Amino acid sequence: MLVTDASTPPPTVPEWVLAILPGLGLAVAIAAVATLVGRVVPLVGAAVPGVVLGVVLGALIKPGPRLKPGIAFASKFVLQLSVVILGIQLSLAEAAKVGLQSLPVMLGTLAICLVGAWLIGRALGVVGDLRTLIGVGTGICGASAIAATAPVIGAVSVDVAYAVSTIFLFNIAAVLVFPLIGHLLGMSQTAFGLFAGTAVNDTSSVVAAASTYGAVATNHAVVVKLVRTLMVIPIVVTLASWVPRRDASAGADGAPRRLSVARVFRLVPWFLVGFVVMAAINSTGVIPAAAHDALTAVSLFLIATALSAIGLSTDLTGFRRAGWRPLALGGLLWIVVALSSLGLQWAFGLL
Repeated sequence: MLVTDASTPPPTVPEWVLAILPGLGLAVAIAAVATLVGRVVPLVGAAVPGVVLGVVLGALIKPGPRLKPGIAFASKFVLQLSVVILGIQLSLAEAAKVGLQSLPVMLGTLAICLVGAWLIGRALGVVGDLRTLIGVGTGICGASAIAATAPVIGAVSVDVAYAVSTIFLFNIAAVLVFPLIGHLLGMSQTAFGLFAGTAVNDTSSVVAAASTYGAVATNHAVVVKLVRTLMVIPIVVTLASWVPRRDASAGADGAPRRLSVARVFRLVPWFLVGFVVMAAINSTGVIPAAAHDALTAVSLFLIATALSAIGLSTDLTGFRRAGWRPLALGGLLWIVVALSSLGLQWAFGLL
């Protein structure tokens, strides 16, 4: 006869789960409203209303310690999970084809952005580290590129905060404006996917802008973004080789900062690896066609949830603290990259 110990406490919910529930629940609720808005007005989708509602509500309630863990979880992990799920819409052959086709435009916009950051930043009087951070953030992958670059060049935390705030502002602007530009120019799904993947900075904003335009645009944009994100590796390695150390561990001789092989591999985001893995699984044909629509719908709702959380976490006062010069640099680079992406697409016959 099996004897149970009545004094054994029942299983408990992990503390971290309880901590994220309030903020995550709020983001999910906003995403549900945004999804309804997207169904009523298909042109805007769910991502844009999610961001706008999140920003407005965040300014009104100013999320405190009880909500912040869940909001941070939604804005990061939930978004990354949505990108992984998007991989089921592509095969590896399709992903490779899109990636190769995007290389001329992607490399061209990156080069123009980095040169523009140096020239425009110097003209505006933006200091070296902040200029570099805004340049790599705009040209490669937003906050991720900034986070990878900052320790290599020894950037101070205030410069990192200003750069992230500047990049985020124009990410939101891209989500709102770029789909309208695409419709005004009559861009195809593939052309807009290339435009979003090369001209929008952060992964969340790339997915948000493209998902508003259409499923094909989203798939193309994510692949282009994957290729573009990988450029953070040579950029950071180059900076580590040429930029002198300026922190306490560097010493007085100004020796260049070194990167280990393991750290270089860690520069590749796990969710982009997951996207490729999902595309590989889809290439085998084991995922039934009926599951594709359901998984796509799940991914789009996760995107709306993540963007709602990003809106909730937006620090509007941070933009005022940054001053006008970093904002002007970010805005001008945003315009330069967008125009160069469109111009290069036209030049290569892709528009």
